[in-house]
Parts: sequence; C-alpha cells; structure tokens
Amino acid sequence: MENIKELFDNLRSQCENEVIEFKEAKRNFDKGDLRKYFSALSNEANLRGLDFGWLVFGVEDKTHAVVGTSFALGKENLEQLKNKVAQNLTERITFRDIHEVIEDGKRVLIFKIPAAPRGLPVAYNGQCYGRQGESLVSLDPSKYDEIRNQRLYLDWSAGVIPEATLEDLDEKAMEKARDRFKKVHPHYAEDVDEWDDWTFLQRVGVACKKQLRRAALLLLGKDSCQHFVDPAVLRITWILRDIHNMEVGYEHFTIPYLLTIDKILAKIHNQNIRKLPGGSLFPAAMKQYDDYMIREALHNCIAYTDYKMGQCITLIEKENNYLCFSNGGRFLPGNIEYVLQDGPFKYYRNTCLCTGMVNLNMIDTIGGGIKKMFMEQRKRYFPMPDYIIDNIKGEVTVKIYGCILDPKYVDLLKDKDLNLSLSDCIWLDAVQKK
Repeated sequence: MENIKELFDNLRSQCENEVIEFKEAKRNFDKGDLRKYFSALSNEANLRGLDFGWLVFGVEDKTHAVVGTSFALGKENLEQLKNKVAQNLTERITFRDIHEVIEDGKRVLIFKIPAAPRGLPVAYNGQCYGRQGESLVSLDPSKYDEIRNQRLYLDWSAGVIPEATLEDLDEKAMEKARDRFKKVHPHYAEDVDEWDDWTFLQRVGVACKKQLRRAALLLLGKDSCQHFVDPAVLRITWILRDIHNMEVGYEHFTIPYLLTIDKILAKIHNQNIRKLPGGSLFPAAMKQYDDYMIREALHNCIAYTDYKMGQCITLIEKENNYLCFSNGGRFLPGNIEYVLQDGPFKYYRNTCLCTGMVNLNMIDTIGGGIKKMFMEQRKRYFPMPDYIIDNIKGEVTVKIYGCILDPKYVDLLKDKDLNLSLSDCIWLDAVQKK
C-alpha cells in the first residue's frame, strides 16, 4: 500500500517532465484532454522503462503551489471515472489508482497511469500521444516504432549459426573466458576445468545444443569468422585527433571482443597527472582516464549496439582532452537520469550477449556501471561524463573528460564542508560547461 502523502511530496519535489504532469483543474477538466494525457504519459513511461506515469490535479504547474480541485468530487465518481476514461483508449486501459490528498485544506488528485504494454502504444480515438518536454504532442513516429518493436523484437545476439564450429573460436579468448568465469562463479572454480568447450559455452549462455550463438562469435570468435554475421559490422575504430581536431591516427579493432579491449587500452594516450589547478598536488599521481571507465564505456557499446544497423563502434581520442565513445542504437532506458536515479534497465537489446558478458565479468545488468563512472569522475574532480542521446539517428555517444575545465568547479568539489551529492555535482558540471 502506497503512502499517499509521501508519494505526493515526492512528485511535488520534481520538475514537470515527460512522465509527470501538473494541472490546476480547479473546477473541471475536459475528458477528452484527460484521455490524451493518459495516452502520452502511458507511452512515455513505457519508453523510459518505468512502470507508471503521473497526472496531478490541483497543483500549479510552475510553482507547484496547491490550489485544490473539485474535479470528480466523491469516491463513487472516481471509480466511475476509471470506467469512463477507458472508453476510446487502447484495450480499454485505465488508471491503476486515483488517490485523493488533502493539503492545507485543499483537495489534490493523483492519477497513477500504467505504462503502455510492451509492443502496444496507447491511443485515444486511434491517435497516439506523447510528450515533448512539458508539451502534449502526437507520438513521434520513431517512438511509436520503438514501442511496437518491443513485441516483435527478437534477440539478434541469441541467433544460432549452424555453420560455425568450435574451430571458429579463438583459443586465447577461450582460455581467458574460463578464468573470468571462475572469478564470477567461484563455486564452480573446480568444475570449470573439467567441462568440455560445449558445456562451458552453454554455462556462459552463448551456445545452445552444440550450436554457437552470435554472441559467442562477438566475444570469443576469430576475426576470420565475421562473415557469419553479415551485414553486422564487428569493428571498433579508434581515431586520434590533435588539439586542432585534425585526425592524426586511427586503427581498426575487431573480434574477439574479450581480447580487443586490452588492445584498445594500450592504444590510448593515458598520461599521468600530478597537479591540480593552483599548483596543489593530487593525493597521488593518477592517469587522465580511469581504466575501469574506459572498459565500462567500451563494454556498454558492445552490449547495447543495434547490430542490425550495420554500424561500427567508434572511439575518438581528443589529445589531452576527452574520449568519445559512440554506438548505433536507441538508448532503451530513455534518458541517463533514469539510470542514475532509478537503477536497473527493464529491457535489453542483446539479452544473450549481455548474459555472456555478465558471466565473463565484463558488465553488470543493474545499470550500476554507468553511475560508478559519474562517481569516479567526481572523485577525480573531473567533469561529469556527457551522454548525447540522438533518437533520430539512433545513436548514443558518451564523452569522458581527461582534463579540468574550470578550477572553480574543482574548488567546490574539494570543499568537504559542502558535502555535495552526485546530483549537486551534475548541476555544477552543467554550469561549468555553460
């Protein structure tokens, strides 16, 4: 049972966004508009991997001042409202709950709107609605397709390749995979050496009935077996740019990705840093980029790329400035704020590949790796990572800084009396980046 007062205080503390809408609705509200907002908030909640969206009546949208509402006064009317709103909505979906709150003697209504079912955008009178910031709009076609494809989606990485055999797997990668599996599953440490290759691969989750899945080739396959997954592009391209943004070097890397990451790490110019602005020293000499962060960013690119798009993964190194990682595919959680605040992803593009990477200690599946990247930059007094999510092109880019942008930002992070939260640091970072 929800604590309604706590729920209201929590909603009221947040800015209006794609899944939270405040309306004064002092006396009345058009039922058709109510259904449009239901459609929009339901669809946006689905796209962000949330269970619910929220519509709040009796609160001013800018100041969040409580003004009260007399809309649908009476408990019996609220139950009737659920049935009425279901009319002309997809599958007669309706509110999960409608809560009444009395604040300062004024009545507030909280409508709990379930996320659209997987693969089924919610429409009112045949029209699907969505949000653009705080505005109610027709659902963007790309968002509509994303929801529709949830039902039709097949895990590309789980597809079996009948022609591929154990001879197509890299021996060094297999040896490293067994060592990593032991670290993730220490209770199997003594058994792993006794398993034959097929048993081991099935335990990792990248083989089925003595057939290799695509995920097995990505993680462990020889570079000569890329033709098995055409037209997918199994390539990570590293590009070095100088301070004038001119390309001065590049190299292509390919599978097995389990071994590739170390080769890319060796390529990056990761210098030691000893001094902060103002001449003060770091507690200890450290590298421009934390190895964990580079691995996390690259592993995420591998795990969440939409391989059906036929794009390579790119890593651009801007000399003495930043690393920029890009991969094809929409960002399924919807936005980075959701990952930082609410944790686990609900859906995975390459579930089989992600399972294999978890079993080989390459990623976790609760979104904690991304949050750890932000925390690591905060500890180093460096700018927060930038996530550029382009849902039109279907591309996700993350920029990791290896330099200090503004000494004032560093001074604030060093001030122990301020006791800054991660959210505070992200806001201050936005200020330093203007």
